[in-house]
Amino acid sequence: MRYVTKRWAIAPALIGVMLVAAACSDDEPSDGGGTGAAPAAPFGAACSDVPAEGAGSFEGMMTQPVVTAAAENPLLTALVTDLELAGLTDSLNTAENLTVFAPSNAAFEAAAAADPEGMEAMMADPTGDFADLLAYHVVDGQIAPADLAGEHESLQGGTLTVEGSGEEFTVNGTAMVVCGDVHTDNATVYIIDEVLHP
Repeated sequence: MRYVTKRWAIAPALIGVMLVAAACSDDEPSDGGGTGAAPAAPFGAACSDVPAEGAGSFEGMMTQPVVTAAAENPLLTALVTDLELAGLTDSLNTAENLTVFAPSNAAFEAAAAADPEGMEAMMADPTGDFADLLAYHVVDGQIAPADLAGEHESLQGGTLTVEGSGEEFTVNGTAMVVCGDVHTDNATVYIIDEVLHP
């Protein structure tokens, strides 16, 4: 797995503009937004690693914006640290109707181990290429499992392809959803076992 070292067309400042625009359209989710039904219980083998109660529990996460909620989830602490380094925390927390394909801690560890030099190069400027990489994991609109399969444009500008149905999904052919349909105050989260690349 290689970290991408070229600069993508979208800048972090533009990511913020796109997220603010998404926050302004709160009448209904856009493009593949959810069904409006009450959320079902999260699914997937890794869901058992989420606390049963408290701030990091599924119930606790529903009351917090996405990055704040993820900070309490023991599967997502690496993602939260990276979002802070990339300067994306406030933009994601203040947006509405997002879907986040959130790499687990283990996914980030595996990516860094596979390409330590690429990781070091990206982290030299975390608000540049690394911010673009993270923005590739975010889609406008809250997508329910029933609508998840298909192509979705990310905030980075690239396309994510989801295959599967029911409670088994892959993203871009290899990343598996290990805990899906997790709800925060402003997003639907699908925890995945790989870092995605544009």
